[in-house]
Amino acid sequence: MISTVKQSAFTINGCDFIRSKSQSLASSRRISVLPPLPAMKSRRSSGVSISKPVFASSVESFGGLKRSNEKTDSGLVKCKAYEADRAEPIEGPESKTEVARKLKIGVYFATWWFLNVIFNIYNKKVLNAFPFPWLTSTLSLAAGSLIMLISWALRIAEAPKTDLEFWKTLFPVAVAHTIGHVAATVSMSKVAVSFTHIIKSGEPAFSVLVSRFLLGESFPTAVYLSLIPIIGGCGLSALTELNFNWIGFSGAMISNVAFVFRNIFSKKGMKGKSVSGMNYYACLSMLSLLILTPFAIAVEGPQMWALGFEKAVSQIGPQIVWWMAAQSVFYHLYNQVSYMSLDEISPLTFSIGNTMKRISVIVSSIIIFRTPVQPVNALGAAIAILGTFLYSQAKQ
Repeated sequence: MISTVKQSAFTINGCDFIRSKSQSLASSRRISVLPPLPAMKSRRSSGVSISKPVFASSVESFGGLKRSNEKTDSGLVKCKAYEADRAEPIEGPESKTEVARKLKIGVYFATWWFLNVIFNIYNKKVLNAFPFPWLTSTLSLAAGSLIMLISWALRIAEAPKTDLEFWKTLFPVAVAHTIGHVAATVSMSKVAVSFTHIIKSGEPAFSVLVSRFLLGESFPTAVYLSLIPIIGGCGLSALTELNFNWIGFSGAMISNVAFVFRNIFSKKGMKGKSVSGMNYYACLSMLSLLILTPFAIAVEGPQMWALGFEKAVSQIGPQIVWWMAAQSVFYHLYNQVSYMSLDEISPLTFSIGNTMKRISVIVSSIIIFRTPVQPVNALGAAIAILGTFLYSQAKQ
């Protein structure tokens, strides 16, 4: 057995200092590993402070403390060290770094969920008073593009170094992102926010189907089984939705398919690219804005927008302007934070976070907009979300 005892930044290695397993030691008992050393010069320049004795604590697998069927990695005895005048073991520099990283991820998740809830509230308010989803989608992308251009100009954020090849690989991602964004906004303009997000929780089913039949990928049996509650829950919610609308339902389904292709194109095209999550989403927003603007003008047009805005102001008042600005800014911020979190966490953690985000949006929108929900409809939503969670677990 090899025991490594750390004191401050220095390490002392001792081999086989315990010969017999018959001596059972309590883990909380202090065990003197090295006797106190006299303060004298050593011929060997070890650089170890010898003014204090060093003890071992939290010793595992000594003697009878560990069952015979339990083994530590590589047969090593793991212990912590503390000086004689310390009450707690000396922690390595990694522990504080890990705590800071987990705290950072927690802040990302809380911010992501909060911003997403706020966006959905203002987005629905705008669409109720100003039912022009194409313009609303365009304004969301325009606000994000403007925010990032200002950030780069003022050097608040470092501008990405891109080339023509980067924009070529980003283009199919932007097309899919544009379609998914507009389709989701169209859906929310026709049905309740909660219903749109319940249908959008079925995105994993489309991901598996597209990857299996178009890309030839295979998945474990558990992944296919997790699709049963997803599809069943979404179907149950759709059948029992009080304010069901085919345009709203179709928009959510199209959004699912578009975002699946966005993820596929993004994974294939962005391998080896050194662009941060925040800047990647900024570039994606700008390219999507260029793609969407001419279509928004063709489908709705400035004349319809002017009439609709005049009507909204007469009904709501000048605060409609604030609502439109808020939904545009919060849309960019919540997406930016989600892309930034991808730099810090695994895809599994992100999937779980996305599932929890959808739950928070569904619950908050039902409460705020007082959406009537039947028990069987709520059951369908719960089953679909549970299936999404099981999918994220099975896919790893």
